Amino acid sequence: MNQGGGEVNQEPKIASAPVSWGVIEIPDWGYQMNVERVLSEASSLGLSAMEAGPEGFLPEDPDEVSSMLDKYDLGLVGGFVPAVLHEPDMREEQLSLVEKRAEFFATAGADMLILAAFPNSDDFGQMVDLDDEAWKELFESIPRVEEIVSRYGLTVALHSHYGTVVERDDQLWRFLEGCDMGLCLDTAHLVIGGSDPLEVAEKAADRVKLVHLKDVDTELARQMANRDISFKEAAQRGAFLPLGDGDVDVARLLELLEKAEYRGWYVLEQDNVVETEPEEGGGPVNDVRKSLKFLESRV
Repeated sequence: MNQGGGEVNQEPKIASAPVSWGVIEIPDWGYQMNVERVLSEASSLGLSAMEAGPEGFLPEDPDEVSSMLDKYDLGLVGGFVPAVLHEPDMREEQLSLVEKRAEFFATAGADMLILAAFPNSDDFGQMVDLDDEAWKELFESIPRVEEIVSRYGLTVALHSHYGTVVERDDQLWRFLEGCDMGLCLDTAHLVIGGSDPLEVAEKAADRVKLVHLKDVDTELARQMANRDISFKEAAQRGAFLPLGDGDVDVARLLELLEKAEYRGWYVLEQDNVVETEPEEGGGPVNDVRKSLKFLESRV
């Protein structure tokens, strides 16, 4: 595997994310594994790169981040950046935060910024519905984000996500119809939102700039979408699964992306809750290995 150039027959760019090892921004999620162990295990699998994970997981100095990743022969995809973009009074402050992270990622050698349009609330997981005026404000903010990210030589992709203002299927298509920003196609969060990942891959292939791959138990995803169970409880109960173990037709999805000549990152991102530090050679790395084997057999 390599990080490749632009040729059509290049090898796929395969990465993972710290959340596959249970490392996440959400408080009280579970045991947060050490950065050196996560990177060491990712490297041992032959992955090309990692996403940054929550702020504080990697060093604060981007040059130090580059050195750390080089030690494990890993690149940096970029990272998840939440921003409230539909509140005009918050716009400049939030755009400054986006710029801060864009500068960090670019200096550390990344090529992506993964944007999440967050609600103006500390209650992660609520269902959010924007009115027409708020959608208008969101769409006015998006070109500003694109301009910032472009200045740092990065590609931006909007991540439709549980608990954000772009979660449900109707919200996803309103976003896609209302602007030209790229999309992070996340198989599980699309299912949670009531979307069909295959339909998105077919109808919006030209918008897909990043792919987050994880399989999903659709019944648990439904309960999560209805707020019958929390995001953490869903993860604990196995809502997010290694590729091939759930209800998403990942093989067909990969065929559709290949047909559309998708050449971006495939990020193996299985949201895990780790209760205690796993024994050496055990724990989440085995699920990542299983997903990697599935992916490599089909791309």
